[in-house]
Amino acid sequence: MSIQLYYQDVSKGDEVAPLVKEPTPRQLVMWAGAVGDYMPIHYDQDYARSRGLEGIIVHGQLIGAFLGQLMTDWVGEQGRLRKLSCSYKGMNYPGEVVTLRGKVLRKYIRGGEHFVECSLWAENPKGEKTASGAAVVILPYGDDYKRKGRTRR
Repeated sequence: MSIQLYYQDVSKGDEVAPLVKEPTPRQLVMWAGAVGDYMPIHYDQDYARSRGLEGIIVHGQLIGAFLGQLMTDWVGEQGRLRKLSCSYKGMNYPGEVVTLRGKVLRKYIRGGEHFVECSLWAENPKGEKTASGAAVVILPYGDDYKRKGRTRR
């Protein structure tokens, strides 16, 4: 179990702990079945090449799901993902590492809830951004922060 992230733990400019994924062709087929996206560029090498691609490509929506996991892993069990957006900029290929990253843009309190806005992106092994996005999360405010021996940053 990971340590719960609290609003007090976060500052503008902080980086979200990266998430590394290595999608496989099998995972793409499973994803296709789950979401109903049977476009052949995601499972048929010959078809993908006939469309000018190097080979089969990872579903953009799967990369978006990975960005969602990046955020839900980061906020912990008491945090909530309020909003997620994603825009696809390039291709990811199965068997290649995809690194998901994020950075805190701002913090604010509204209606008694503690919001954090982050920019997000996915990188291929060359460090090129293949997707970008944004997230808004709600973090708990640790009223008993000091009693647990934690200090603010």
